[in-house]
Amino acid sequence: MKLFIPLVILSFLLHSCISKEQSLATKEFTTWQSYLGDPSRSHFTTLNGFTKENINDLKVVWTYEAPDVGQMQMNPIVVDTLLYGVSAALRAFALDARTGKEVWRFGDSLKVWHSTSRGVSYWEEGEDKRIFYTIGSYLYALNAITGKPIQSFGQNGKIDLRSGLPDSEKDKFVISNTPGTIFKDKIIMPLRVSEDIGGALGDVLAFNVKTGEVAWVFKTIPEKGSPGNETWGNTNVRASETTGGANNWAGMALDSERELLFVPTGSASPDFYGGFRKGSNLYANSLVALDANTGEYQWHFQFTHHDLWDRDPPAPPNLLNVKQEGKTVPAVAQVTKQGYVFLFHRETGVPLFSIKEKPVPATVLMGEEAWLTQPFPIKPKPFARQANELSESDISPFAPDKDSLRNVLVNADKRIYAPPALSPVFLLPGYDGAAEWGGAGVDPKNGILYVNSNEMAWLLQMKSAAKKALKKLPLGQQTYDKYCMVCHKEDRRGIAASGYPSLIGIKNNFSKDQLGELINNGKGMMPGFPQISVKEANALVGFLFEEQDKFEITANTLDSTPQLPFKHKGYTKFLDKNGLPGISPPWGTLHAIDLNTGEYQWSVPFGETPELLAKGIYGTGCENYGGPIITENGLLFIAATKDGFFRIYDRHTGDLLREIKLPFASFATPAMYSISGKQYITLACGGEKLGTDKGNLLVTFGL
Repeated sequence: MKLFIPLVILSFLLHSCISKEQSLATKEFTTWQSYLGDPSRSHFTTLNGFTKENINDLKVVWTYEAPDVGQMQMNPIVVDTLLYGVSAALRAFALDARTGKEVWRFGDSLKVWHSTSRGVSYWEEGEDKRIFYTIGSYLYALNAITGKPIQSFGQNGKIDLRSGLPDSEKDKFVISNTPGTIFKDKIIMPLRVSEDIGGALGDVLAFNVKTGEVAWVFKTIPEKGSPGNETWGNTNVRASETTGGANNWAGMALDSERELLFVPTGSASPDFYGGFRKGSNLYANSLVALDANTGEYQWHFQFTHHDLWDRDPPAPPNLLNVKQEGKTVPAVAQVTKQGYVFLFHRETGVPLFSIKEKPVPATVLMGEEAWLTQPFPIKPKPFARQANELSESDISPFAPDKDSLRNVLVNADKRIYAPPALSPVFLLPGYDGAAEWGGAGVDPKNGILYVNSNEMAWLLQMKSAAKKALKKLPLGQQTYDKYCMVCHKEDRRGIAASGYPSLIGIKNNFSKDQLGELINNGKGMMPGFPQISVKEANALVGFLFEEQDKFEITANTLDSTPQLPFKHKGYTKFLDKNGLPGISPPWGTLHAIDLNTGEYQWSVPFGETPELLAKGIYGTGCENYGGPIITENGLLFIAATKDGFFRIYDRHTGDLLREIKLPFASFATPAMYSISGKQYITLACGGEKLGTDKGNLLVTFGL
């Protein structure tokens, strides 16, 4: 039987559907219900209560003292009148977003988790409202109103993220620092895995938000016989003991209308040596477009072939529209650690600016096979200096030890994509990148991208693995040399300037049980090591407590796992004698790039260096982590800097309009929202990173 609908009713229904779609699109930019503002990760808002005329009237309207002190990378979200966040020790909380009064808190008050979280995800269906966030390898579903676990989700309100991975990965280090992406009845989870040999597989996992069951899996390292597997040396890499990773850790962007998910994938493990994974290594270091319903592959682009530099995309991509040849084109932009912006047609993956494969230096380490070309976008130009551009004149004019710095610069390999070697490679942008996990913001309607950038050089160097010498060492020292020495150095003194603390005297700060827990679960940048045996863990604790004499010298029990012929020598920043960057400023920058044309609108130094500011030296810039908020009415709000300021810029000109000193540095992206006509902006101020003071405050500004 045919169904006839009167034209007037059909018109009304169509108008209602269109209005609903328009209101949903508008709602994405007037609320802050998702990580970084909306599923397209735009960092953008149409709220216009803050203007150039009134920003000098901004003041603190409330603060919240979080239950734990330390680094908070989280971007809060706001639903109705509740603001949701995560403390430095992974306790979730809900606050009245108008006053900062705590409504509920969830998390073990006795067990302190030493990790970082960038926030939570929100889902609702009728009266069923849920908050999702992770502690260790567990994804929790909480009642958004009460904070109580949803008992019907998984087992008593939680699932193990590893439930979507093969059985071989069930005891490996797998956590998530970044909120999952909500699509219909699914949550698609980023994973952080070990970057060392034997790290877990980095599959993209979708779970049912109601039950916790696995909905779909996309295998970023293809199975033997599947397309892409041949780029790993025609071996069954997924079943090997050597290779893992290719994980999405930075988060994803969602095109709800087209039902497309855009997933930037990380490097394959182990970092820095790829002799066990010869080939270009798809789908590592790529932007992969998937059907959000099924996880089915749509298209991809690989940013770095056979990565040997830890050049994983550091942030979610941004969805926006651009104009080309008079037509509006749906685009996706990805910023990279190298300081590049890659721009693609969202539906097809076709580059919107030319990308050229250029020859790069060949391998020097035995057993390694570096890829001989890498992709370079023709437009826009890089938003950070490149190592090959530097000369002796680029040594910092403020360095007291210019000659020694000049000697390092002259003798290091400064070629772009120079492969790791036994002699130093000068890495600029550095390991953390030009762009980092704070990501870029965009004006999604007008095609403008805003990105803050680091200009910190590092030295990359390998060493031959002295495997035989380990057999003469106590088990605790063997374990330390394998898992800890690359960051904390052979003498356990760490590299404080690079963020790797000394372990000497650690028994004065931790009990043995606490240290064992930290080794298992990880802390901040440090991954956990749940895969090592109890015997090895106990021996390691004994070694760090300077009791290694209690452990007899044994044969090297660690030889059961494959060993790398070359190891990373450690993370070393290129610093002067005073601990400041060894290259000339600026050391932090902020940029506006018109992606319709590929041209820059403006670039300015970002942040100041207090040691030099005291001498009357301005405009040096400084290291920064955390992204911006872009407003439709012409403002850019950002904290992020090591110097601990909150800054407001004219987004059209780059002019600094106001700066406010925060109680603690905020290495996170703020959240902007409005309730009952009153507008707010909230920042997580936890400090700790880059040697800054530790804090535990959420600070909210309003008029």
